[in-house]
Amino acid sequence: EVQLVESGGGLVQPGGSLRLSCVASGFTFSSYAMSWVRQAPGKGLEWVSSINTGGGFTRYANSVKGRFTISRDDAKNTLYLQLNSLKTEDTAMYYCAKDPRAYYSGDLTLRGQGTRVTVSS
Repeated sequence: EVQLVESGGGLVQPGGSLRLSCVASGFTFSSYAMSWVRQAPGKGLEWVSSINTGGGFTRYANSVKGRFTISRDDAKNTLYLQLNSLKTEDTAMYYCAKDPRAYYSGDLTLRGQGTRVTVSS
């Protein structure tokens, strides 16, 4: 059974930083692209970032480019998202998602339970 368990969320002031983690199990983590998506209160799902197998190719939504960094540690079956220069509009539930392919395909249906990030002064 595929499991994705996110952690690292919390309350942070604008301009602050957080590091989110997603521990994966039940599949060969290194063989699949992974993504982070988020859902702000009252809004739809928003793709944030993706990383292909091997970590050699990453992509970001324009809203987070230059502030967030995605990475993966295949030895630990863990996906990360470093969030810097946080803004109030980054407040959301953050989910990691397993792609059905080795490269980003846009299929974000397989997700974890999420970790909440709240940016507020």
